[in-house]
Amino acid sequence: MTYVIALPCVDLMDKACVDECPVDCIYEGDRMLYVQPDECIDCGACEPVCPVEAIYYEDDLPAELSMYTAVNAGFFTAIGSPGGAAKVGRVPGDHALVAALPPQIHDGAPA
Repeated sequence: MTYVIALPCVDLMDKACVDECPVDCIYEGDRMLYVQPDECIDCGACEPVCPVEAIYYEDDLPAELSMYTAVNAGFFTAIGSPGGAAKVGRVPGDHALVAALPPQIHDGAPA
């Protein structure tokens, strides 16, 4: 199992989770952050620091967000498991589902 980043992260990307991740497995796309499931050690350090509660343990993901398990894993189809987000930097693009979403509004203003 792994942690999953879901819809509330789209167009927000607070990145507090990136700072907390001890294995550097949270990568940045254009519109959201993604957990590399093969690199995640299931420590849970990322979950409590997310200001919009976008991070879930895979088994605790609400049914309406269940597709984000595949979204997170699918984001890495082209790059695989690079072994650390810091050395890769922002990865251009997003999973197709995320790319197709309309702009998300946070705190009353467009992102």
